Amino acid sequence: MSSEPLESSNVVGRRMRSRREELGWSQEKVGVLIGIDESSSRARISRYEVGTHEPPIETARRIAKALGVPLAYLYCDEEDVAMLLKELATQSANQRRALMSQWLEGLR
Repeated sequence: MSSEPLESSNVVGRRMRSRREELGWSQEKVGVLIGIDESSSRARISRYEVGTHEPPIETARRIAKALGVPLAYLYCDEEDVAMLLKELATQSANQRRALMSQWLEGLR
């Protein structure tokens, strides 16, 4: 995996789309999950994904929660760091603490 920043200035949209497609979900489903009316949910999520609009932070927070990723994942422009954030989010708090301890120990 590369640590190169994403080329697009629309990091949030690219991360949203990537995760949504990974889950096999439609734009409409994501929109409805975050509370957007079904009749406009596809169009609104599409605007976020293509970069026409960037979601306000509270909307981005709801999107991240619906997609099962930390908010930081949506804004991370380095692919390997984003993947690490996504993986860390799947761990329990105890597992994260243990991983952090191991990592810190490795720095010494």
